[in-house]
Amino acid sequence: MDQFVAAYKDALSKYAQFSGRLSVGGYWRFVAVNVAAWIVFVILAQIASALIFLAVIYWLAILIPSIAAAVRRMHDTGKSGAMVLVGLIPLVGLIVIVWLVQAGDPSSNQYGAPTA
Repeated sequence: MDQFVAAYKDALSKYAQFSGRLSVGGYWRFVAVNVAAWIVFVILAQIASALIFLAVIYWLAILIPSIAAAVRRMHDTGKSGAMVLVGLIPLVGLIVIVWLVQAGDPSSNQYGAPTA
């Protein structure tokens, strides 16, 4: 559980840092915490529809860190962060998921040294 919280805090501490690398484990732990938080907010919105603003505020607050984490994840696989934009193309965007689960370069690449 501490690894999940640490990955989440790490991604948030690099709020808008689009340079560097992010390991596959660090990225997916960050995603897992985001999904869990989103589920909690959706449940709260279902219980009291007036609380839907919490889900919207959370989504807006986490948007930039999520994009930054995905870009750093792409860098870890040796791809340009701009490749995240491929995810906006219907069906073709599924390729991005393959890249996000791909193991990172074990050695340094043009984006820096690998992260732990």
